[in-house]
Amino acid sequence: MITVLGINTAIDHLMQVGELRLGEVNRTMHEQVLPGGKGLHVAQTIAALREPVQLIGLVDAAHRNLTARRMSERGVLFHGVEIDAPLRHCIALRDAHGRITEVLGQGPELDGRDRAALQRAFLRALEESDLVVLSGSLPRGFAADTYAELAQQVRAAGKRCLVDASGDVLRWAVSAQPYLLKPNRDEAEALFGRAIAGVDAAVAALRELRAQGVAMPVLSLGALGAVGMDDSGAWHASVEPGQVRNTVGSGDCFLAGMAVAIARDQSLREALRLAVACGAANAMEVETGYVRTDQVEALLGRVRVEEWTR
Repeated sequence: MITVLGINTAIDHLMQVGELRLGEVNRTMHEQVLPGGKGLHVAQTIAALREPVQLIGLVDAAHRNLTARRMSERGVLFHGVEIDAPLRHCIALRDAHGRITEVLGQGPELDGRDRAALQRAFLRALEESDLVVLSGSLPRGFAADTYAELAQQVRAAGKRCLVDASGDVLRWAVSAQPYLLKPNRDEAEALFGRAIAGVDAAVAALRELRAQGVAMPVLSLGALGAVGMDDSGAWHASVEPGQVRNTVGSGDCFLAGMAVAIARDQSLREALRLAVACGAANAMEVETGYVRTDQVEALLGRVRVEEWTR
């Protein structure tokens, strides 16, 4: 069982507009309201790849049924921790040129009771987990070292932990030496305080993370694909997708592919192949943070993976 902790659940409003005009009235041509958040995207993508998965996240009274129903439909076992405050709302506007403009809500500030409830749910799930994924931002009220502490608990339980975070949360997570750490280029540049312009620079950053005790650091590079490193060496994977419709959530789907491959004890080379195919499959669909299994399978053979020895 793969367990995903996606604390900062959101309600996503996906809207299609024509020309997006700032300071004027804009009318939507199409819209969807779906439960979201990075952890939720990871979990539903893992389920789409036919691996058992459970998700721990927040719910509020207004959206409890929406989230539970969607997760059930997607094959995710959902453990919702209900809070009194409303969930955060996120808006993604897709204009006629295919550009995505995001407005991300701040979300509730959790008190000690809510934080304790999430911790209890996490510890219960950890007992039956083979692999744990910590993904996304933290609600207000959580300390920046929260993922670091949880990663240490996972390691103490003899399980592998995968972390996707940014800013101070990422910085603290490095010190906990999780099995896998997956920053994107912007997050890695902020972490190391320097530009990461290409694959060579990305591999150098991975070497530093390995030296700090991360067994399998992976860095996603957008259109350049992704690089990963473990005892077998450094590997670069990339693919030319079809029509790109929505890249938001591709990093989450990438992480889901890595988690599934690791759970199946596949090599890093094959893990990157699946992860890159998942990220590209998401980009070809309108919905954020979800892949169609047939689309992933169609892309797998097109992913190029090579050992990076330069």
